[in-house]
Amino acid sequence: MREDPKPSQYSRSCARILAAVAAASPVTTSLFRTITWPNDAVIASSAGAQRPPKPGDIKKSTITTKDGVTIFYKDWGSGQPIVFSHGWPLSADDWDTQMMFFLNQGFRVIAHDRRGHGRSSQVGDGHDMDHYADDLAALTAHLNLKNAVHVGHSTGGGEVTRYIARHGESRVAKAVLISSVPPIMVQTPANPGGLPKEVFDGFQAQVATNRAQFYVDLPTGPFYGYNRAGAKPSRGVIQNWWRQGMMGGIKAHYDGIVAFSQTDFVPDLKKFTVPTLVMHGDDDPMVPYADAGPLSAQLVKGAILKTYKGFPHGMPTTEADTINADLLAFIKS
Repeated sequence: MREDPKPSQYSRSCARILAAVAAASPVTTSLFRTITWPNDAVIASSAGAQRPPKPGDIKKSTITTKDGVTIFYKDWGSGQPIVFSHGWPLSADDWDTQMMFFLNQGFRVIAHDRRGHGRSSQVGDGHDMDHYADDLAALTAHLNLKNAVHVGHSTGGGEVTRYIARHGESRVAKAVLISSVPPIMVQTPANPGGLPKEVFDGFQAQVATNRAQFYVDLPTGPFYGYNRAGAKPSRGVIQNWWRQGMMGGIKAHYDGIVAFSQTDFVPDLKKFTVPTLVMHGDDDPMVPYADAGPLSAQLVKGAILKTYKGFPHGMPTTEADTINADLLAFIKS
C-alpha cells in the first residue's frame, strides 16, 4: 500500500482524462467519480475519502495443488453448488452468462481456470485429462462441495468425465456434458467416424506459430457458427473469446489439443451412475455431433440426450436462454 499522500503521476493523468471528459459530457463524468484507480492508497471523491481495503475484505480465490500449481476460481452465492468446467483455450469467464443466471436462481456457482489457462499458473507440464481431473478434485475438496452438479463444455466435458471416473461420485449429484469431446475425437480403428489426426496437428501448428490470429479465426468462424449463412456475428463475443485465449499459456494450449482430441473416455463414461444430461447441437463442426453426443449418451446408463437443431459448438453463449432453461429443468428434475 502506498504511503505517499501525494497523487501519483498515474492518478494525475487520470484526473486530466476525467477533466477532458467533463468538458464534453458532465453526465458521463459523474459515473467515474467513485472509481478507485490502481496503485493509489486513497482517491478522494465527491462523497469523501474511501478507506484502504483490509485483508479480510477480499475472499481468497486460488488454491495450490499438490504439484504446486495455482488454480484460480470464482465461488459465488449459496445453495446447491453448480461447478462449471470451461472449454479450450478459454477460462472461467466463458461461463459468465450461466454463472449470473444460476446465481439469481439461488444456486452456488463455481468456475475455475484450468491449469495453464486464464489466471491460473502457466506451468509447462500436466496438461492432460488426469491432471485436469485431479485439479478439479482438489478444488471440490478445498471447498468441501457436496451434492454438486458438474457442467462441462467441450474440453470441460472431458474434464468432468475423467473427474467422475477417477475420483468417484461421492460429491456429485448430477452431470451435464455440453458439446463435449467424449467419447473420443480422433479417428482410430475403433472410432472410424472421428476426425483425422492431421486436423489436430494443424491446430497445434497454428497455435505454435500464430495463435493470436488463430484465436480470431475460430470464434469468427466455426466455433459460434458465424460462418453460416444468415449468421449475425457479435464483435464482443469474438473479442471476448480472443481475450480469454490470449490470457492463457501457449504451452498449455498446445498440449491441450492432444488432451481433448486423443483421450479415450469410453471406460470413464461407463462408470457414471449419477443422472446425466448430454446436450449437443447438430451443426457443431468443432466437435461433430454424430461422433460425440449420441455416443456418450449411449455409454452412460440412463443418460438423457438433447439434440439442438442448427446450434453451434459455442451454444452456451449464442443460445444461452435455451441452454440455461434446459439446464435448470434438468437440475430441478
